[in-house]
Amino acid sequence: MQDILKHPNRLFIAGQWCSPVSDSRIRVVAPATEEVTMEVAEAVEADVDRAVEAARRAFDEGPWPSLSPLRRAEYLRAIGQAIRERADEIAQIWPNEMGILAPLARSSALTAAEAFEDYAALGNSFSFEERHRPRRGGAEGLLVREPVGVVGAIIPWNAPLTLLTHKVAPALLAGCTVVLKASPEAPGIPYLIAEIVEAVGLPPGVVNMLTADRGASEHLVRHPGVDKISFTGSSAAGRRIASICGERIARYTLELGGKSAAVILDDYDIEAAAQSIAGTAIYLTGQACSSLTRIVVTRSRHDRMVEALSAQFDAVRVGDPFDPVAQMGPVAMRRQRDRIEALMAQGQAEGAILARGGGRPAHLDRGFFIEPTVFGHVGNDTVLAREEIFGPVLSVIPADNEEDAIAIANDTIYGLNNSVFTNDVDRAYAIGRRLRSGTVGHNVWRTDLGLSFGGFKQSGVGREGILEGLLPYLESKTIILESTPSHIA
Repeated sequence: MQDILKHPNRLFIAGQWCSPVSDSRIRVVAPATEEVTMEVAEAVEADVDRAVEAARRAFDEGPWPSLSPLRRAEYLRAIGQAIRERADEIAQIWPNEMGILAPLARSSALTAAEAFEDYAALGNSFSFEERHRPRRGGAEGLLVREPVGVVGAIIPWNAPLTLLTHKVAPALLAGCTVVLKASPEAPGIPYLIAEIVEAVGLPPGVVNMLTADRGASEHLVRHPGVDKISFTGSSAAGRRIASICGERIARYTLELGGKSAAVILDDYDIEAAAQSIAGTAIYLTGQACSSLTRIVVTRSRHDRMVEALSAQFDAVRVGDPFDPVAQMGPVAMRRQRDRIEALMAQGQAEGAILARGGGRPAHLDRGFFIEPTVFGHVGNDTVLAREEIFGPVLSVIPADNEEDAIAIANDTIYGLNNSVFTNDVDRAYAIGRRLRSGTVGHNVWRTDLGLSFGGFKQSGVGREGILEGLLPYLESKTIILESTPSHIA
């Protein structure tokens, strides 16, 4: 991995690869081998100050905000094309950082390229300026949407390319400048994106990239030169960021945790539901905030659901993410596996019945692997139902009836994603309207960043994804004129 990136020992600031202030380095460990695969520079607060200053100068004095949306869109298309061209390198970096299967990493790279191109298309279709008839005097009323300013984009380790795409692309189209803060566990993809930004000729300071841990990250959140924070990560960290931003009325978008429910109605086939749920539960080894992990089913069908999910997981091939026959790789790091194991032990102590998995695969003697796991008879007030485990662990929760199932699904601090399994599309819609989550799928785990993605309650504030994702990077301004300006006359 060290050979793929050109400047792993530097930071990208003001269009240049700069030496960090400190000699500190971050070691990246491959989760399948437990070997160090790369070392990168670690930013400290002084580096954050340099990056914010560069972004501030590029916004306040540079040409970027004043370029037309069509011109900015050209850069987005160029970035998308460059991502497409480097998909094979992404498929090498990403599995070695968090354990994603290599073919999935490559396909995700192509999806990210398409997303940059989709945002670019908004340069043609979105109304950055609208004419309205003033109601309180004046001849011409204009509603204009202008960039919010300097954006601090903070991304986690589980899906860095996907998540940075839906922060950086809309910010750039809006005319913002960006300080991209990479996770210390998974810095490779942000480094590669910085190389792409340099290659396509983005003006200096428009995108800056740092890798830093919590101290420097909080400094970025507090920095008075940053107008908006866009963060994806845990709800605990999101609460902290919201409180800091509130002190100075900074804008923020938060995409946080989830404990999503699959509500299985009695008309739907148990085996079909189990196949759908198990097939998506192993995506990113369960390290996806929107994963369906609470399986809510009526008591009379509880045991059949547990057996069907266990049978599906029995067939999952766990292995190295570069092994072409592997269907699930490791979790990202040792502490993540330790946390999953501790939560499973606590769940059993609280009365949950372990039906399948719960340990480490016997055929793998190294790496942060864990078996896909099913628990039955899980109470919705226990740790397995309340905590975001962030691993391939499913909890089957019995419900008295359909109304009780809906109540159980909504009885959580989270509200990111849910699904309804039924053959009746009208019932799916009706129940979907009652579930308190940002996305509701039908008969499968679904999310769609082409529409909107984000959460209710403690799953976040704001939305990401194409049009809905562009709006948080814009400020609305009303201009009322005595006559029509020449540019629209």
